[in-house]
Amino acid sequence: MARKPIKKTKKTTKKKAAVPQLQGFRFGSKGREPVRLKKTPSRAKKTGKAFQESQGRKMGSFSLLRGMKDVLPEEQKYWDLVRDKVEKLGSIYGFGKIETPILEETALFRRAVGEDTDIITKEMFSFKDQGGDEVCLRPEATASVVRAYIEHGMLNRSQPQKFWYLGPMFRRDRPQAGRQRQFNQFGFEAIGAGDSVIDAQLIILFYKICEELKMDVTVQINSIGCLECRPAYKKALVDYLKVKKNFLCDDCKNRLGKNPLRILDCKNRECQKMMEEAPQIVDFLCEDCKGHFIKVLECLDECAIPYNLNSKLVRGLDYYTKTVFEIWPLFDEQKEDQLGTQGEENEKGVSTNETNMTNKTNNKDGESVASKVDPSNLALGGGGRYDGLAEILGAREETPAAGFAVGIERMILVLKKQEVKISGSKKADIFLAQLGDQAKKISLKLFEDLRKGNIKTAENFSKDGLKSQLEQADKLGVKYTLIIGQKEILDRTIIIRDMESGVQEVVDFDKAVEEVKKRLK
Repeated sequence: MARKPIKKTKKTTKKKAAVPQLQGFRFGSKGREPVRLKKTPSRAKKTGKAFQESQGRKMGSFSLLRGMKDVLPEEQKYWDLVRDKVEKLGSIYGFGKIETPILEETALFRRAVGEDTDIITKEMFSFKDQGGDEVCLRPEATASVVRAYIEHGMLNRSQPQKFWYLGPMFRRDRPQAGRQRQFNQFGFEAIGAGDSVIDAQLIILFYKICEELKMDVTVQINSIGCLECRPAYKKALVDYLKVKKNFLCDDCKNRLGKNPLRILDCKNRECQKMMEEAPQIVDFLCEDCKGHFIKVLECLDECAIPYNLNSKLVRGLDYYTKTVFEIWPLFDEQKEDQLGTQGEENEKGVSTNETNMTNKTNNKDGESVASKVDPSNLALGGGGRYDGLAEILGAREETPAAGFAVGIERMILVLKKQEVKISGSKKADIFLAQLGDQAKKISLKLFEDLRKGNIKTAENFSKDGLKSQLEQADKLGVKYTLIIGQKEILDRTIIIRDMESGVQEVVDFDKAVEEVKKRLK
C-alpha cells in the first residue's frame, strides 16, 4: 500500500515538470490528453500601432501639431523688433493697448465675420465646452475689440476710442509659408469716428511701422461703397458674370449667388481674365462714399504716402464698408522666390496678387513712379472701415469704426527676404569665470552686484574648467573676464583678464564692480 502513493507521486511530479514545456497546451479532465489552447496575442500585437506610438512617445517622440510653430531664441530678435515698433508708434499715435480673451463665443464671429466666409465655413476651431456652450479660438480680433467696446460702455467716453493689440489667432487653414494654424497678429482699431481722416491716419500708421522696420512697401487701396450703393454694383457684377458662369471656377460659381464681390480677387487665371472687363465699383459709389474716398486719398497725398488704386481689392470679411486697403511688400527683380503659395487669403482675409504687375504709385515727392511688386507675395496685412459692425454686435446705434491687422510671421518673412539688418540683443560686456564650489557661490553674489551696476555679464556656472570657460568668453567676444579661484577667495581678490591682450590684473574683490565700470568706459 505504501508503494502506490510513492509511484503516484512520481507520476504527478513528471506531469508538473512537463507543463512548462507544452506551450499552448493544458491537460484535460482525463489527465493525459493535451488540449490545444487559443494562442494568446502578445501585447504589441494586441494593441498594434497605438501601443507602438505610446511607447515611442514615452521615449520623447512628441512633435508639433500640424500648423503650429515654435519660436526659438535666435528668432526672438525679429519678434522683439516688431513688438517694440508697434508699441512705440501706437503710443505716439494715441492708441491704448487692449487684450481680449483667446476664447470667445462662436456666435460672435458668425455674426461679425459672415456665415458665407471661408473663416466661418471652413477654418474656425469651434467646439462645445463641458458646459455645452459653443465656443471657439478667436480667428481674428476686430470682433472681440468691438465686443469689449460695447460691453464696457465705451460709447459714453470721448470718441473715437483707439486701441492696439498683439497676440495669437487661430484658423484651421492649410499650413504654408507665412500661414500657420496658430498665427500672431498686431492690429489697430479706431471706434466711434466716421471722418475720412481716421482712415488715412490708420493707413499712414501702418505705412510708418513698415518704414520704421526699413521695409519697402506699397499701399493698395479701394472703396467698396456702403449698403446704399453697393447693391447696384453687385447687380451689375452678377449680370456681367451670369453669361460667363460656365467659365468660372467652382468656388466662384458658389460666390456668385452668395458673395459676388469675392470673385474680384479670385486667383484662378480664367476667372482673372474674365474680370478684366468687369464693371468697377468706383463707378457705382454714392456721393457720400465718393467724397469720403477722395478725402482719404487727399490726406495720403498730403503726407506723401505711396499708394496704388486697386479696383479689384475687396475684403474677405463681410463687415467692411467704404475704404479698404492692404500693404504689399516690394522686391527687386532678382528676388523672385516665393514667400508662400499663391491663391490664398492671409490671416485677416487679405488676398494675394498672382500676376506680375508694375504699379504706378506716388513717391514721396508726389511724382508718379513705377515700382516692381513681387507677384508671389502675400500681403502683410490690411483693413478698412466697418461702420455697421458695432450695431450688428448689439450696440444701441450705428457706430463708425475703422482698423487694420498685420500678420507678424508674414512680416518677419519679408524682413528676412528684404535682408533687413536686425541687431540682436546687446552682447555681454564681461564673462564671470569661477573654479570650485565655493567660488560658484561667491560668483552668484557678484553676478547680482554686476547686474545692479548695469553691467551685462555672461557666465556658465555649470562649467568647472577654466580653459573651457575662457574659450566660451572668447566666442562671446567679451572685453574682460573676471576669474575667481580658491586663492582669490582666501585673499578677497578677483582677477580681471583683458581678453584681447591676455593681460591679467588682481584687484580687491569689493571694488570689482567699480573697476569693471572704469575699464568699460
